[in-house]
Amino acid sequence: MEYSSNDNDSFPLIKFESMLKTNNVLFFDSEEFENIIHHYLNQGKMSLAKKAIKLGLDQHPTSTNLKLFKVEVYVFENKLVQADALLNELYRLEPMNEEIYIQKANILSKKDEHLQAIEVLKQALELTDDVVDLYSLIGMEYLFLDQFEEAKNYFMKCLDEDIEDYSALYNIIYCFDFLDQNTQAIEYLNSFLDENPYCEVAWHQLGKQYFTLKDYKKALAAFDFAIISDDSFVGAYLEKGKVLEKLKRFEEAIEFYSFTLKLDDPTSFALLRIGNCYEKLKKDDLAVQYYYKTVHEDPLLDKGWIAITRFYNRKKNYQKALYYINKAINIDSENVIYWKLYSQINLRLKLYEEAERGFKKTLELGNYELSTWLSRGDLLIKLGEPEAAIYNFEQAVEFYPENAELEYRLAGLFFILNETDKGTFHLKNGLRYNEEYSFIIDELFPEVCNKTLVKNLLKTNQKEGL
Repeated sequence: MEYSSNDNDSFPLIKFESMLKTNNVLFFDSEEFENIIHHYLNQGKMSLAKKAIKLGLDQHPTSTNLKLFKVEVYVFENKLVQADALLNELYRLEPMNEEIYIQKANILSKKDEHLQAIEVLKQALELTDDVVDLYSLIGMEYLFLDQFEEAKNYFMKCLDEDIEDYSALYNIIYCFDFLDQNTQAIEYLNSFLDENPYCEVAWHQLGKQYFTLKDYKKALAAFDFAIISDDSFVGAYLEKGKVLEKLKRFEEAIEFYSFTLKLDDPTSFALLRIGNCYEKLKKDDLAVQYYYKTVHEDPLLDKGWIAITRFYNRKKNYQKALYYINKAINIDSENVIYWKLYSQINLRLKLYEEAERGFKKTLELGNYELSTWLSRGDLLIKLGEPEAAIYNFEQAVEFYPENAELEYRLAGLFFILNETDKGTFHLKNGLRYNEEYSFIIDELFPEVCNKTLVKNLLKTNQKEGL
């Protein structure tokens, strides 16, 4: 049982906590101790749970259930050797106690021995009439093994036993999704709904499957049925809004997103989508108003800051775009997308040093797209830092070997530095990989094109090409 503050049955808990304060030892029967321990474990109050277990075993040293709680704490604290030893002792005393098998499986799972855990749980199935939890545990073990078909089958068994086990239903759909079995998921959900026509969760999941398959008409119908089954189901309103957006029915989408704001606390997702719909309707004042609300509601949501920055970017109001992307970076300086936007905006403002700093930060955060290396290197060339540009492009070659765009840039830089051998080497590489990019030399290094050696290499290549 679970205690509550206004529950008369909470007296043993009050009595126990009073005992801890006074150091007076009071007597509790074993069931009272079990309820007290269960309460503390559910509340995450591990130290109090351990005190209750110790005092409980002092008063009831032969209680198997109290010892099983001790095992549970051992497992939580990763003291698997102690947990295993105590379980073996309990097994000798009560070999038909299914809870011993469940805890044994828990230990095996902690050790990543999932197949053995499954075998132990299947043994426990033979000892109990309450099979739903065991089916669920077996399903989870199969998930750990990425055996989604087996997992799906056991979660289906859960649902066969308890038709309102929505956790099992979500896990079944998760398996279908992972296996890319959208059609099979739809068949299963339709079959389930034949028996449970007012299950809003199943209608909601069915709508999401149709959405994935871009069957928006059927998706709308499914979300409508979810709302009919539960007119306060926020998720169904949100999903219906998404479908209406796809159908470019933006006014209707706003209506359904707005319903969610009345049903529950505003979500940043709904506010963001409303802003996006207003922008599609060319109602910029309302769009930006909702983007502001989005970042106010959830300052950590990167999509909100990205939306407001891109809004001003599209309006060519680069100063405002820069202002908001700087605010975003101050909140989360490790967000790659923020830094890429920061660089792009600074480029438009011709603030090249800041743009280069942004691309450098993007690379430092692990974004190794070719365009990032090229943009940063070209900025370093523009800023008159050939050595730094060379280092940048040489790093890029490690990720993109045999890339003509990089080779031509390295060739031009080495020729500028009068390192003719290296320049020649890279120019030949560039011509070999893709001669069509040779215009890069002319575009980025016009002074290099006048060098006799470069002219000859280009002409020779053209002749060979003919």
